[in-house]
Parts: sequence; structure tokens; C-alpha cells
Amino acid sequence: VQVLRNAGEEVTLTVSFLKRAPAFLKLPLNEDCACAPSDQSSGTSSPLCDSGLHLNYHPNNTDTLSCSSWPASPGLRWEKRWCDLRLIPLLHSRFSQYLPGSDLCRQNAFQVIAVDGVCSGIIQCLSAEDCIDWLQAIASNISNLTKHNIKKINRNFPVNQQIVYMGWTEEREQDSLQDRMYTPKFLALRGASLYKFIAPPVTTWDWTRAEKTFSVYEIMCKILKDSDLLDRRKHCFSVQSESGEDLYFSVELESDLTLWEKAFQTATFLEVERIQCKTYACVLESHLMGLTIDFSMGFVCFDAATKAVLWRYKFSQLKGSSDDGKSKIKFLFQNQDTKQIEAKELEFSNLFAVLHCIHSFFAAKVACLDPLYVGSQATASAAPTTSGTGKLKYST
Repeated sequence: VQVLRNAGEEVTLTVSFLKRAPAFLKLPLNEDCACAPSDQSSGTSSPLCDSGLHLNYHPNNTDTLSCSSWPASPGLRWEKRWCDLRLIPLLHSRFSQYLPGSDLCRQNAFQVIAVDGVCSGIIQCLSAEDCIDWLQAIASNISNLTKHNIKKINRNFPVNQQIVYMGWTEEREQDSLQDRMYTPKFLALRGASLYKFIAPPVTTWDWTRAEKTFSVYEIMCKILKDSDLLDRRKHCFSVQSESGEDLYFSVELESDLTLWEKAFQTATFLEVERIQCKTYACVLESHLMGLTIDFSMGFVCFDAATKAVLWRYKFSQLKGSSDDGKSKIKFLFQNQDTKQIEAKELEFSNLFAVLHCIHSFFAAKVACLDPLYVGSQATASAAPTTSGTGKLKYST
């Protein structure tokens, strides 16, 4: 210790093999021990043996590990085994190549963080290809475990509250003055809602304690192109809420982005198909009205007091629309008989919710007419799921 204290700011340590070490550690030094250096060896022991030696025979006398106390037996020899240093449960775990809270990506390195906060530390790969292979393998395992877990949880939920998606993302902080740009968030699509958690929901009670909840048919999701990205993170998407608030999220892999996009489309389609119609209060020339967006009929505007229908148009008759970004929407419908364009302007207190709902109904209508999409939804709901190993295992 004193030598190190007096060595200055830089210390050079030379590590070499010491033949007396096996005797000191009471380890055998013979042909059966792979750690013993031969005349042709470089004089260094294998790192696999340093903490991984196990005896395949357990003598009755365990007072000492001296070779002389072991009975002579042809089956007595040392074996190399993998020694687990750390086990990371992969269910609901997350991984990242980025420095925590930033958009700085590590070169060929990543870390895995379990749901209880246990971290793998920085795992450095030899090449970018090895790093991607590891990330894809871990992501695939987490995905399989999540699907299996969702299947079990859905047994306790009614049909209209089934979970479609669960997974980690990182949300970009809107306050640019903060040192931490990104914060981990756990997103879930269940029934009519998108849930945003700070930690995965484990119990039924946890679902009532979400940080925020949004109606899936009243929000807009957009997969961002390279030109839309706000920083150096690559795989991002935005969610505009019913109040007009923009949320910015980042995921690690392109496959994660694809998985989220398909899940959001599925959740929206299923919910629109379930509710069939949605009515919003509006104002027309100072009169209280109601606008119903109906999956089968299209747009129906009626008087809130008398329930009398003022006008009705199909989805196919909507040729355009515009809004002032505050409360007013102007619809352009084509009259089926005269082929003339008829403008209808309504005022809403929840403009963005109405716009997003219209978009959701249109998207569901288009998807409903696509047999490939409908068939994929039926297949996805009936497909069996299996779980992987469930752990990220470290050995030496």
C-alpha cells in the first residue's frame, strides 16, 4: 500500500504466473489441471479456470483441499465449468446503446437493466456486427417473454380490455434546459387506452396509477423520418395527444419501431371496431349541435336539443378539410346527386381529439377493406406464444 501511495499518479502493474500460487490456494498442479502451464505454454493461466475449477468427486474428508487427502480414484480430476457472475431477468428489462439520458450512442457497446434496477454494466463487443447480433437476440427474447406474459395477463381481463402491447421506450424531455434529455417510460396499449408508466404494471392496481392515459382513437402516432428527428437518436416516433401536446419517444432498434407501429394500428382498429361510433358536442351558428362519427354511416350532424339530423355524409364523400388550429373545422363534402362540393363548418372545444378520431375511423375503415390486414389480425390473436430462457446470463 505504501509503495502504491508513493508511486505517483500513474502506476504500472505487471501480472505474471506464479508457480507457488496453486500450492498456496491448495489447488492441484498436475496434468489434469488445465490451469497448469506446460513447457510450451506462455506462462499464463486460462481465465476460464481462475474462478471456474470444480472437483467432479467429493471426498468424505472436506477439512482440507490438499490433494494428499483425496482418495486415489481414476474418476478424480478437475473440470472447467462456467461460473455465473450475474443473472439479469429479461422480462420487462430494457437495454440501451445510449449514454443514460442522452443521445450519445456508445460504440459497439450496450447495457441491460432489469426491472428491479439491476444493471449488467457496459458490455463491450468486438465489432458493430457482434453488437447488433447481441441486441437483436436480447430484443427477441424480451419480445417472446412479453408476449407470453401478455397472454397470461389477458386471461384475467375482459375482451374490451385486452393488452395489445407492452414495452420500454425513452421519452424526450420537453424542457431543453434539463441535463437529462431522455427518461425511460413503459408504454402499454390496453383496450381503449395508451398507458404511460414509470415502471411496468405488475398488479391490477398498478393500471390505475399510470403517469398518463390517452384514448387510442383520439391520439395521433407518427413514425419519424430522418428529417424529422430532433437529435442523434435514430428510431423515434411522436404521439400527439387529444389536447395537442406532442410527446417524443425513442426506441433502440428498427424492429422495436415496427413492432410499436403495428401494435398501435391494431389497438386503434380493434377499438374503433368495438365502439362503432363517437359523438362530439359542437357549435353551429351559436346553436349547440352534435357530430357523430359512425363507422358504418359516416358523418352525422344533428341538433342537440331536438335530435333532428341536419346533414349526413359518407366517409367517401369527404373530399377535404381544414382547421384553424384552435377550435374550428371546415369539411368539404361532395353531394352524391349534384356532384357539387358542400362546405360545412363546425366549432369544437376539443379540436385535436375530433381530428384524431376522424383519422382513426378513416384508418380503420381502410384497414377493414384490406383482407390481408384483417387476416393478419385474426392470425395474431390466435397465434400461440412461447417464452425464451428469460435471463441474460453472465459467466466466466
